[in-house]
Amino acid sequence: MEDTRDLAEHTPRSERKRRDSFGMFDGYDSCSEDSSSSSSSEDSEEEVPSIPASLPIIKNNGQVYTYPDGKAGMATCEMCGMVGVRDAFYSKTKRFCSVSCSRSYSSNSKKASILARLQGKPPTKKAKVLQKQPLMAKLAAYAQYQANQQNQAKSKTVVPVEGFDWGRYICSSNLVGAPVSCFKHVPMGTNWGDIAEGVRVEVPNSDCTLQTKVYWIAGIIKLAGFKALLRYEGFDNDASRDFWCNLCIPEIHPVGWCASSGKPLVPPKSIQHKYTNWKAFLVKRLTGAKTLPPDFTAKVQESMQYPFKKLMRVEVVDKTHLCRTRVALVEQVIGGRLRLVYEESEDGTDDFWCHMYSPLIHGIGWSRSIGHRFKRSDVSKKLEGQADAPAQLFLKVKDVDQSGDWFKDGMKLEAIDPLNLSAICVATVRKVLADGYLMIGIDGSEAADGSDWFCYHATSPSIFPAGFCEINNIELTPPRGYTKLPFKWFDYLRDTGSIAAPVRLFNKEVPNHGFRPGMKLEAVDLMEPRLVCVATVTRIVHRLLRIHFDGWEDEYDQWVDCESPDLYPVGWCQLTGYQLQPPAAQSPREIPTPVTKQKKKSQQYKGQKKSTVRRSFSGDEELTPPLYPSHPAHAAATGPTQPPTTSGELNPSLKSVASLQLKEEAQEVDEFSFSQGVSDQESNGSGSYYIKQEP
Repeated sequence: MEDTRDLAEHTPRSERKRRDSFGMFDGYDSCSEDSSSSSSSEDSEEEVPSIPASLPIIKNNGQVYTYPDGKAGMATCEMCGMVGVRDAFYSKTKRFCSVSCSRSYSSNSKKASILARLQGKPPTKKAKVLQKQPLMAKLAAYAQYQANQQNQAKSKTVVPVEGFDWGRYICSSNLVGAPVSCFKHVPMGTNWGDIAEGVRVEVPNSDCTLQTKVYWIAGIIKLAGFKALLRYEGFDNDASRDFWCNLCIPEIHPVGWCASSGKPLVPPKSIQHKYTNWKAFLVKRLTGAKTLPPDFTAKVQESMQYPFKKLMRVEVVDKTHLCRTRVALVEQVIGGRLRLVYEESEDGTDDFWCHMYSPLIHGIGWSRSIGHRFKRSDVSKKLEGQADAPAQLFLKVKDVDQSGDWFKDGMKLEAIDPLNLSAICVATVRKVLADGYLMIGIDGSEAADGSDWFCYHATSPSIFPAGFCEINNIELTPPRGYTKLPFKWFDYLRDTGSIAAPVRLFNKEVPNHGFRPGMKLEAVDLMEPRLVCVATVTRIVHRLLRIHFDGWEDEYDQWVDCESPDLYPVGWCQLTGYQLQPPAAQSPREIPTPVTKQKKKSQQYKGQKKSTVRRSFSGDEELTPPLYPSHPAHAAATGPTQPPTTSGELNPSLKSVASLQLKEEAQEVDEFSFSQGVSDQESNGSGSYYIKQEP
């Protein structure tokens, strides 16, 4: 305790008083007083490592008070009922926590104060409720309990989804999860801040024989998305009791929560013998450390409120005819993902899953406003409670200037095939719509009636100028039936009498997204959009991510934008209550082993099939995300599990080997020239390279 006394002596009195008010140790239950051991080892503890400075700092001047007995260390205010350090109370008798309480008591306003507390109004002074208190404190606690119950009723209940064990999967191969800050559309995505290794939290103590629920302090050892590997304070380098936990569940609290909530801090039974004075140990170990923001839990609950409600009407892409939209009703909202039922579906099974920020959904009237094809509904009678979703709920696109030199019908470009997301294909602008929207067709694979044209906005990260794949060493899928291989853009433009869309019309912005190859995440299989699967980022080309579904062959990979709302951090499914699909050929609680990849059986699609490679969007008939079989025997009895859907097989011989010249200076481009706004390096940065196709 010599160190803590020195700290108190060198700290200004006003600062010590402020630090005392934090009261992080006031809820400590000294149940280890009888344990026998030397406390000398606490003097040799290493200092807390440096942690990002934006998180709350745990401060204490070492004045650790004895467990409250109502006389010595603590006192109860006779006016407001709050409990605090006796020495900090007002007057010689220590009857009141502040001058205002003393005067209010004298002015006979005690009754009004009780009424105010029962109404949930905050007290005038912070206090720490430690154990059973007098009537005033009980009334205050009951009022707080009622307020908490009301808040929980208003907020979405977190329903943990058991099954796949992310913790064992990550630890078995020392994997890395993409940080939450990479996903701006998920809960806490924009408020994650500097939560990192070394941050301390208060968690339930599972290494305890007491009948009541007790807590202890743990530090973050490793982070993977929402999930953290935690180690109880005092275990030092002993990892025997480490455990994985989702930081956003209600059981996780910032340091100081036990003190303010009257919950006891009890050291784990396995290490109770290590120290005789655990309070002194905590003071030394935690002073200057970081913890979660005090409003962390409130922010989590707030970020899990979603504006879309059941029976809201929207326009969404028709999964059987991509060139048009249909009216659909919101049937279910899980973590911001919407289960939409097409309005004409009589039994409610004709549905489509997407995120509320997906570019595939729009407000009622959107199709008419831009000139997009729309299938009118034959339903004349609306259900009670139906209402058009407000326009402000939908994803906003950037304004573009379509005057002057703009996209024109027949221009050539490269685009991610919406029916084969593992491929970037030669494509054509088929129709220019209003507000910057384009109808795109994949060359050589289009239906005669244009039913598979797909709507992309001009700023979409899924369309690219001619030559993008060549520069970035990505295999470009040539038009089906085109015989002049290897494919060369110059020859193709000359043979078809076409021109390439000018490079300046494409989106060249590359955000500092934070993804790295090898990072684990949870990703939607966009060919079966009701499924969220364990996945890996295998390649990064500027803002474009190659997503691999763990346990499946590479041919099922999908190209996805770094800001796609269909990507989620590790632990998102558990947090939101969505079902996570584990890697193929692995039971949910099995430690991952090398999987012999097999050909997946073709899925049955409700939509139109055009070929053995390109598929239409799937509309599965299940009302909720399906449960994965929990045991191999069950899987065998019920048939094959539902895998991510095949995206088609690519032919390595089709890789373009056109000769390109890199030029660092801008130049005038003709109809066979195209400039590229990003470098051919796989990184977050962007370059300014210009290329010209030689004949």
